[in-house]
Amino acid sequence: MSCYLGLGSNLGNKQKYITDAIDLISLLESTEVKRTSTLIATEPYGKIDQPDFLNCVIEVETNLEPKLLLKKCLEIEDQLGRVRDEKWGPRTIDIDLLLCEDNIINSKLLILPHPELHKREFVLISLNELCPDLVHPVLNKKIENIFMEIK
Repeated sequence: MSCYLGLGSNLGNKQKYITDAIDLISLLESTEVKRTSTLIATEPYGKIDQPDFLNCVIEVETNLEPKLLLKKCLEIEDQLGRVRDEKWGPRTIDIDLLLCEDNIINSKLLILPHPELHKREFVLISLNELCPDLVHPVLNKKIENIFMEIK
């Protein structure tokens, strides 16, 4: 299954945290990192009185079910020192599941596609770089079109 993950960091050596996260994701069972978007510097989303972020999106091919992939990503965040003491607060690493093919999941643990994906320009810039023709399974629009609407 092809999945897209958003990665971001705004504490410490941001680029190293992102690189380390990608390396750890590539070590997951039955998972291969296929492509990585350009790293982009972005202003914080939500809580704005914090350092700027470095963000990217990666495409992975995996046999892991989305909920298990999320669990593994949360473990990687913990391994890289992620502290969850405030929503949208600063973090060493943030890994979000954005899309997993045309899966639509709405559970306590996971919502796919990511519920904020279509509102976040920094995510859409990177997704548009990797997969402009990919269709958002809920909005039924190409990523390229969603990106153009928000620009």
